[in-house]
Amino acid sequence: MARQLFLEAGEVVGTHGVRGELRVRPECDSPEVIARLRTLYLDKNGTQPVRAKSRVHKNIALVKLAGIDTVEEASLLRGKMLYLHRKDVPLEKGQYFICDLIGLSVVDDTLGTVYGKCTDVTSTGSNDVYHLKTPDGKEVLIPAIPDIIRAVDIDNGVIRITPMLGLFDDEN
Repeated sequence: MARQLFLEAGEVVGTHGVRGELRVRPECDSPEVIARLRTLYLDKNGTQPVRAKSRVHKNIALVKLAGIDTVEEASLLRGKMLYLHRKDVPLEKGQYFICDLIGLSVVDDTLGTVYGKCTDVTSTGSNDVYHLKTPDGKEVLIPAIPDIIRAVDIDNGVIRITPMLGLFDDEN
């Protein structure tokens, strides 16, 4: 399964000051992720790398890109998406990029029953929730907790679960 190398880091939503700093709303986990990056990309193919220096300001990242030195130059980037290279964001065991989970088959770890495909992931604060679309079009929300999510195998396109009682309507 081919994975995207360049992922959305954040959208330029405005400027900050007069020296070309950008206000960037994160599309990744947090502005802290952006603040750790030293290179961002102006395109999703990674052909336009640019050195970046960033800091966190409330819920956004203030980003200074090399070569963007005035508020006028920064204004031209408003609405533009900035990208990161996945290798620049190391993940701990059990962490995944959401884009890698979308489209994976959700399978019963014991019975092998295919319940459907993962279509989205949302965060509740305490844990993530995987959105499952069943073959009949129904959406089922699956808490991403160890008691339910037994294994995630991105290379083979499978999330293995042990469903809790009542997760699917046909259970007693």
